[in-house]
Amino acid sequence: MLFDLLSDIVANDDVLLIVKNNGATSETRSNSLGIRQKDKWITIGDNDGPAHMHVNSKIIKSAEFIQQVKPERTSFSVQFFDEHGERVLAAFFTKMYDESKELIPARKNAYDALNQKFSSKIKF
Repeated sequence: MLFDLLSDIVANDDVLLIVKNNGATSETRSNSLGIRQKDKWITIGDNDGPAHMHVNSKIIKSAEFIQQVKPERTSFSVQFFDEHGERVLAAFFTKMYDESKELIPARKNAYDALNQKFSSKIKF
């Protein structure tokens, strides 16, 4: 199910995949990224290309759809956690608002459709 969720996420343009720890942050935009799985490793992006990531599917134990309300807008993400509740990967849906700071219905509908398909909180 993890592979299916990640596949559906990267099928959307303008999703920012973020891997962050104390020493580094990596950001990869989902536009035109391929995805495949071999054994426990899910590869997002072209393995021979300039940017890609490998996700250890055995480490990720849960995912959650999170809407964080901020003063001028709400951020929409799917965040992936290990067995200790530490975030391993986050997928932020970007370009959710137009120039007038109005939520774009098609973008919100895409996020909501994924949320409905997979549930707000997922255990792997």
